[in-house]
Formats: sequence, C-alpha cells, structure tokens
Amino acid sequence: MVTYSTLEVCQEIASSNPDWTRCGTAQEMKITHTPRFVSKLTRETLALILAGGRGSRLKQLTLWRAKPAVPFAGKFRIVDFPLSNCVNSGIRQIAVLTQYKAHSLIQHIQQGWSFLRGEFGEFVELLPAQQRIESSWYAGTADAVYQNLDIIRTHAPQYVLILAGDHVYKMDYGPMIAYHVEQQADMTVGCIEVDLEMAKAFGVMSVDNKGRVLEFQEKPESPTPIPGNDKVALVSMGIYVFNTAFLYEQLIKDADDDYSTHDFGHDVIPSLIRRYRVFTFPYRDMNTGKQGYWRDVGTVDAFWEANMEVIGVSPELNLYDEEWPIWTYQELLPPAKFIFDDDDRRGMAVDSMVSGGCLISGATVRHSLLFSNVKVNSYANIQDTVALPDVRIGRNCSIRRAVIDRGCNIQPDTVVGENPEDDASRFYRSPEGVVLITPEMLGQHIHHVR
Repeated sequence: MVTYSTLEVCQEIASSNPDWTRCGTAQEMKITHTPRFVSKLTRETLALILAGGRGSRLKQLTLWRAKPAVPFAGKFRIVDFPLSNCVNSGIRQIAVLTQYKAHSLIQHIQQGWSFLRGEFGEFVELLPAQQRIESSWYAGTADAVYQNLDIIRTHAPQYVLILAGDHVYKMDYGPMIAYHVEQQADMTVGCIEVDLEMAKAFGVMSVDNKGRVLEFQEKPESPTPIPGNDKVALVSMGIYVFNTAFLYEQLIKDADDDYSTHDFGHDVIPSLIRRYRVFTFPYRDMNTGKQGYWRDVGTVDAFWEANMEVIGVSPELNLYDEEWPIWTYQELLPPAKFIFDDDDRRGMAVDSMVSGGCLISGATVRHSLLFSNVKVNSYANIQDTVALPDVRIGRNCSIRRAVIDRGCNIQPDTVVGENPEDDASRFYRSPEGVVLITPEMLGQHIHHVR
C-alpha cells in the first residue's frame, strides 16, 4: 500500500491547483477555489456509483425505471450528475452498480457515456446485480459493493469513492480525497447541514472540532443538532472515500455478520467510528465557498420543486457553467419551434425552459420545463409543469402544477390542477398538490407484456 506524507499531499495538490492554500497545520489546510482537481490521487481512485435503487417515494415515476434514470432539468438523467462530477474531477475509472429495472439506465449510459478511452485506462463500467458471490440480489449498499469485490480488486485502486446515484449536485471530489489523505483517515464522509425535519431522512452525525465522527444515526426520529445551532443537523450525502484495503476488510467483516442489514449507514459506519479514523468533509460550492447546492429529489414534491428551481433567474444549480459541464446523451433533434401569432392563438413560452424537438403550436407555456420532443397543441395553457420527453398535450388543455411522465398523450380539453378531488381520482396528487400523470393512468400501455 502506498502512503503519502502531509508534504507530499500538499505538493501534489499545489502542482495541479494554483488556488490551493496551505496554512500552517493540517487542520488549517483549506481550499479557496478548485475548478479542476486532476492529480495523482484522483487517478488512483475508483468511483462506484450505487444506482440500483427504485426510489419508491417517487411513486409511479419509477414504475418502469430506476431512480437514477429519471430525467431531470430538461435534457439530463439524475445519474448524469455524479458521473459528470467524476469526469470533471479527473476520476476516469467509474463503475455503475445497477439492479432495479435497469434497462433505461443501462441504455442511457451506453449511449451517452461511451466516450472514455479504455486504452488510456478510462472507463464507465456497468456492474449489474449478477449473484457473483451470493445467490441473492443486493441486500443493501454495503452488500452491493461486497458482491463486486473481485472486480474492484482487478482494477487495484488506491482509494475507492462510493457515490449515491440519485442526488443532484456539482462537486469536485478531488479536494475530498486529498483531505482524506491529509487526515490519514480510514474513511471520509461527505456532509451538509440541513434543517432538523429534513435530517430525519438521512444519516445524522456528531463530530469533534477536527471533523472526526463521534456518532452516526441513520434516519433518526429526533436528529441531534449541531452545537451552537439547534435548528440544523449535520447529515451524510452518501459520499464516502475509503482506503481500498480498509474497505475490503470491513465489507468482508460485515458480510460475515448474520445480524447486519449490510448497509453503509445502518451498519458499516456506526461500527467504525469508535475504532477507526472516520472524518467528515463539508461540501462547499467551488466558487463561493458556501455550502453547495445538493438535492435529494426522492419525492414527487422534491422532484417538481428542483426542476422549478432550475428555470429560475439565477438558480443555484447553474447548468450553463462552462467550467463544470454536465455531460449526457442528447438525441439529435431540431430546435424548439413556436408557431402561430394570432391574437387568440399564439405559440409562446414565458419564464420557461424548452428543449430541442419541442413544438409549441398556438399554445401558452408559463413557468414550465419541457424536455425533448414535447408537443403542445393550440389553445392549451400550461403552467408550473414539468413535461418529460415525448409528451403530447392536446388542444384546449389546462394544466397546472403537474409532472407528466414520458410518452403521455394528454387528450384535448383535459383540465389538471383546478379540482383537487378530481385530480386525485384520476392521477397521483402529492401532499403539496403536485399532480403526477403517467401513461398507465391515462389508459396508455407503453410498457406491457401482453
């Protein structure tokens, strides 16, 4: 096993990051700005993206696809964000672990992420659940990695970066890996501060003044607030850096524990914090130094809200950032088209994002996000709505506060968002009043066996 001294780490950082500031002790080392962190450390890191979950809180939106494959922000999939973070961080050895209804996800990665060159040691590798070790599917996040240890060993990484495949954010992983090495940590956990109510859905940590984890609670009913601020808690982002040999050791130990649920949050992390060096790495925006944008779009309300945030005047998630592009597969489509300019029939979109291939034919679209190849027919009025690819909206429709799944054909004169009881009887209506419409709810069988 190769080890790095503090001086070597700092020299490595400084050689590739002119904006890295080194001040005194290890605890004082900080990052001021890192548009790119490509170093020996990142080149020696294998990223594992856990993308096998269903995301049941998204209701029928994940009926035929895994949560990481859900479209987001007009042209992307959720999984594109951790994948892009890896590539932009200089991590070019990436494995995506799949399980639940993975066809859409696998197809997307094959089409959009095949540009890495294997002859240069770069790859995005798909690791489907294949019962390599056990005669069962992945039992938990730790088990998913454990069942692929033989493949991981063949790549012989120095460090393993484990990522959740279902969160939306932009992050340079290089400084986190460097911090991990600097602290001589066995494991490092990416973290953010959230309000106490939201913290109930995450792993909550207590740390000392050096960032070392003292306590870890997975989805507690009463989260422990951070010292000095009883309104927020420190939670895990589902981002972990491990020394590879240490990861092997702990996963084998967990696999042999008959009482374990084989999950990082429930089992592995709590078992490590008293005996080993487990540290937190606070997530900060690469430009401002403030806590960065990070969203768990795990509910219909959260998904709708995050997409609405993107179309804002100055959204926190900047999709126009040339320094940190989000990569994806983009179908070749003609530009969006807006037709008719009559007083009673004018094709227009206001305060909206409209993707390629869209046709707005004498309809009005306000504060909405249309994915690729959406067609809205005359006299329709669409507002506060997210329409996924290939949606058709008929004449005289009035749709408010909705998420319309891929391929839906909305019949003429359909009204959504005006009568809550009527909406709930036909579609799924969220606690916050967002209406989810899928082809099955419309009697359209896009996905069927017989």
